[in-house]
Amino acid sequence: DAVTHTLGARGRYGHGHGAAAARVGLVDFACLRPPPRLRIPVAGLLEHFKLIGCFDDGSVEFMTKVIEASGMGNETYFPPSLHHIPPAATHGEAIREAHMLFFPALDDLFAKTGVPPSSVGAVVVNCSGFCAAPSLSAIIANRYGMPSDVRTCNLSGMGCAAGAIGVDVAAGLLRAHAAMSYAVVVSAEIVTVGWYSGKDKSKLLLNCYFRTGCSAALVTTKRGGGGVKYRLVSVTRTNQTANDRSYRSGYRDEDDEGITGFTLGHGVGRMVSELLRAHLLTLSLSILPWREKLRYVAALLRHRRHDKKAGSGGGIPMPDFRAAAEHFCLPSSGRPMIWRLGQGLGLGEGEMEAALMAFHRFGNQSAASLWYQLAYMEAKGRVRRGDTVWQLAVGSGLKANSLVWERVADDDHFATERHGRTTLGPWADCIHKYPVTEG
Repeated sequence: DAVTHTLGARGRYGHGHGAAAARVGLVDFACLRPPPRLRIPVAGLLEHFKLIGCFDDGSVEFMTKVIEASGMGNETYFPPSLHHIPPAATHGEAIREAHMLFFPALDDLFAKTGVPPSSVGAVVVNCSGFCAAPSLSAIIANRYGMPSDVRTCNLSGMGCAAGAIGVDVAAGLLRAHAAMSYAVVVSAEIVTVGWYSGKDKSKLLLNCYFRTGCSAALVTTKRGGGGVKYRLVSVTRTNQTANDRSYRSGYRDEDDEGITGFTLGHGVGRMVSELLRAHLLTLSLSILPWREKLRYVAALLRHRRHDKKAGSGGGIPMPDFRAAAEHFCLPSSGRPMIWRLGQGLGLGEGEMEAALMAFHRFGNQSAASLWYQLAYMEAKGRVRRGDTVWQLAVGSGLKANSLVWERVADDDHFATERHGRTTLGPWADCIHKYPVTEG
């Protein structure tokens, strides 16, 4: 049921499925910090739910329980459209939200890297729930007056996993066009059109978790440049879309009243577990050091022998992924799910900290969330030269995608600016407050 694509690099991680990934580098990335006027404290949000008039008492009670258990703090953001009573979930407001997200993040990226928009050969935008005409990538190319031969790509309907897919697409374009030096990958969710105003509880979760955010990453295959911060070590993509149960685990449709929303299907947790087992098996072959591979194979053999003797199954052993990566960016689906996934991977609270704190501060920002987590670790000064970062994302389909990066730039723990821009990114005014302890 699983279809997997892996691209690995040689070196610390053994032999991958191609050395091409070694040529792809991340120059830098930027994450939007929305303006303070868009902040939506938890208490204000719950009051908002009651005042707008579209939710019954049962829906408000359900969303209240979800949000209070999620680990979300009081500093997350909604777009202007959702601050209205009633919310103005129109096409025009969605376009305005896209402008508000894309342009500040890209301005910051171009200023930090010193690479002008005219040097960008490809723009890849991933936004799951909103497709504009002209496209979102065309909006960016128009705003920055990019060359007429710029490649523009739009990814939609792929959920939180689309950011890794965007990097893979951008890397493929760079490798296919030798004259192309840079590609930009923009990840955002237009929350305006994701808003659900009905009463179906299976569709209310996006209201609870999703918040405003945007990331922009500049990748390159340019040789001889000293401006690359990370090297792309591995791309692993696994999907189970041919499995009908997996396919129906998350979908957008209308409820009984004709109101459109995104539904999480029954048994989605079980399907995600099956997907991750297939994904992690392939990923482990790509990125684990040989010593850990041998230890893991020995553990599997012992497990199988024990099962035959005992006549019953048990927990299948997992590789120690801490042998392959120092830093982890996880799906940003709320504190309970982050904890469950992290513990399933054998991670401790320290390895889960970036995911937990990014969700607390910014909520779920779909595919952009992985970059806010990396920004958190950088702002804390934890990512040193030679360290490896694993970004894991799960999206509709179902699909699981992983990017593994190696830090190749010098440590900049004490740097406050790069090309006149803060290196603390979206955490500039608050990193000293984290990590927080939830009671």
